[in-house]
Amino acid sequence: MVTKRSSKDMSLLLMAIPLILLTFVFFYLPIYGWIYAFFDYQPGVPLGDQHFAGIKYFQMLFENGNEFVNALKNTLTFSFLIFLCAPLPIILAIMVTEVRSKKVSKIIQTVTSLPNFISWILVFSIFFVFFSNGGFVNSTLDHLQLIDEPFSLMSDSDRVWLVQTLVYLWKNIGWSAIIYIAAIAGIDGELYDAAEIDGAGRMGKIRYITLPGIKPTFIVLLLISVGGMLNNGFEQYFVFSNPLIAEKIEVLDTYVYRVGLGNAQYAYATAVGIFKTIVSIILLFSVNALSKYMRKESIF
Repeated sequence: MVTKRSSKDMSLLLMAIPLILLTFVFFYLPIYGWIYAFFDYQPGVPLGDQHFAGIKYFQMLFENGNEFVNALKNTLTFSFLIFLCAPLPIILAIMVTEVRSKKVSKIIQTVTSLPNFISWILVFSIFFVFFSNGGFVNSTLDHLQLIDEPFSLMSDSDRVWLVQTLVYLWKNIGWSAIIYIAAIAGIDGELYDAAEIDGAGRMGKIRYITLPGIKPTFIVLLLISVGGMLNNGFEQYFVFSNPLIAEKIEVLDTYVYRVGLGNAQYAYATAVGIFKTIVSIILLFSVNALSKYMRKESIF
């Protein structure tokens, strides 16, 4: 006999099937391609006729991999800088929710979230128009005789890490804040009323109710971000790259693209991808175990 609950559960399962299939096709099926990291792969030659290389390309990562080490360093640096900026979406979310006018609050939320929907190539175009040598900022400062010669943030290798972190924040901080706004909206309003009766002001409510209320959400997102430290994106660093800053902006994803598709080193690029995936899995399970040990809670 089919109960009403089992019927509902079956409906939910059927709704999840397309997502499960997409996840399998785009995330699990490509794992078969890892086999190419163990062969001296040549396009057009059947895999059975390829020369088996063993772990040769994994040994090359650090033995002859100055470029790989540089890409790994840049990846970890960008991830660490973004990791340090993790509280900023919380601050923005609290500021948005504390605005008295709902209309102004919605405008701020819309304006800060809008950059997330702009493609990275358009983001690059915007920053190029404003901050290139002949851009709006240099032209204005030169017209006002405030600078002797133009400067370009787009090709400054000494500031590339800082600049790219700020670009990332500009594009993503509003969208990240939405999660915390939703978490704040889920806090019981009676807690704020009780705190107000006890004499708590606005800052007191934020300190003793809002921050503890969104702490679980922050910790879960932080743990997930730690697990994805080696997966900090491709598009941003690819479109902003130029010969003057290439050494400082190349991350593992752009490195895999360059050596794999650009230099046709398919086996070596696959080995780099496998290394990145394995390290990410180890980090994820490590922070999950640490969370379970310290907080008696885990994210999965």
